[in-house]
Amino acid sequence: MSAVMISSVSATETIKMIAIDGYPERSMWVQEFANFFIPRVDEELARTGNYKIEWQQAYGGQIVKPRGVLEGIKLGLGDIGIVTTIFHNSALPSQAISAATPMISSDARIVAKAVDEIAKEYPQMQAEFAAEDQVYLATGVVLDSYQIFTKDPVTSLDQLSGLKIAGAGYNLRYLEGLDGVAGVRGGLPNFYNMIDTGVVQAAMLWPEAAMTYKIHEVAPNMLKVDLGAVNTKTVTINKAVWDKLPDEVKDVLQAVAVEYRDQVAKVAMDEAASSLEAFQAAGGTVTVIAEDQRSAWADAMPNIAQEWAATLDKKGAPGTAMLGSYVQKLKDAGAVPVRDWTKN
Repeated sequence: MSAVMISSVSATETIKMIAIDGYPERSMWVQEFANFFIPRVDEELARTGNYKIEWQQAYGGQIVKPRGVLEGIKLGLGDIGIVTTIFHNSALPSQAISAATPMISSDARIVAKAVDEIAKEYPQMQAEFAAEDQVYLATGVVLDSYQIFTKDPVTSLDQLSGLKIAGAGYNLRYLEGLDGVAGVRGGLPNFYNMIDTGVVQAAMLWPEAAMTYKIHEVAPNMLKVDLGAVNTKTVTINKAVWDKLPDEVKDVLQAVAVEYRDQVAKVAMDEAASSLEAFQAAGGTVTVIAEDQRSAWADAMPNIAQEWAATLDKKGAPGTAMLGSYVQKLKDAGAVPVRDWTKN
């Protein structure tokens, strides 16, 4: 296990900490971790001067691949990191709460806040990370809304029939509401090659990621379906490492993790509009489907939200209560669900 090493320099104790993510630093949430989270932690610790952290940052496969952060932190390959939760539905089922409730909100800020509140009001999310030998700090939402990017022009949902569409986890369930569409599991860094080589003809992702990963070069057509914002990133820290930290450092990490949550959501919203403009400037086309098509699609989906809740209920976790509370939080924040997932 990567140990937390503390040494005394003058009156300041130095803590060595390894931060990891499998995604490259050009990924927005990794940039914000490196350029916002870490400097803010340093700034807050400097207020008293009692402690400082000596950071080692390892991103983009230096220590783990994108799917390996959860295990990497568990094994102590890294001390703190950003877990992409959609890769771990079995180990972290409650993290799928926003993924299981599509077409409610495309505002990353209110979704991030609601999910994080659920995590702190109900013990389930934190218990799942505890089972992986780590401590939950905060959930992040890095996308305003999943859209569908296609190789050939598509102007309506029925034209998706016969296509294979790449997705990265729970969002593949959305495609069950569409006739003749096959979902293919993949990861964001692989979507370009999957489309370019013909493995799929489309992918579900969001405009910022489409530009960052140059998806517009192989799939220049965006069908604006507004499937919604989804929490996919959670900042966690190794439990043994956490237990050795001074309370002051723990308090700073917890507080700044919430700031990071809000910062990432803000950046996601800021970059959503600019990325869409950049996508169009690069030759991409955008087609907005009619609201009646969105409603028909939502109604045709299986009620994955209630399936999600029932699975947790059977394990003795408060899935139904969490679902009801989450949907209500979004409504209270002004969201208008296309479908009320709390009802059959």
